[in-house]
Amino acid sequence: MSAVAFLAPPPGLAPHVAFSLDPVAGADGLFALTAVGDPAVRLFAVDPAAVVPDYAPVLTDAQADELGLRAAEEAQLLVVARMTDEGMGVNLLAPVVINTRTGEAAQVILEGQDLPVRALLG
Repeated sequence: MSAVAFLAPPPGLAPHVAFSLDPVAGADGLFALTAVGDPAVRLFAVDPAAVVPDYAPVLTDAQADELGLRAAEEAQLLVVARMTDEGMGVNLLAPVVINTRTGEAAQVILEGQDLPVRALLG
C-alpha cells in the first residue's frame, strides 16, 4: 500500500484527497485508489505500460511543477479504468500522475495531445 495525496479531489470524488494505492491481486498493472476513511469511495487505475505499450504522454512544465517533479523518473502514470458494455475502457487523455518521491498526485488533462477519453482495451 502507498499513500497518495491528491492536490485536488479527483473528478467525482470530492471532497476526498487522501487515498491508498493498492495493487489488485491477480491483475498485473491494475490498482485500486481507495479514499482514506471511506472505503466505499474508490476508483480503479491501470499502469498504461501493461495495456497500451506505446502510450507516451507529455506533461506541461506547469503540470510537472505543480506536482514537484524534478525528473521524469519520479512520475508514476496510471490511467483511470472503468467497465463498459463493450469491455474495459481507459482514459488516456487524463492520466493520474503520482510523484513517487512525495506521494502527491493529480489527474491532469494532457494539452495538445490527440488521445481518447474512452479507449477500449482489446
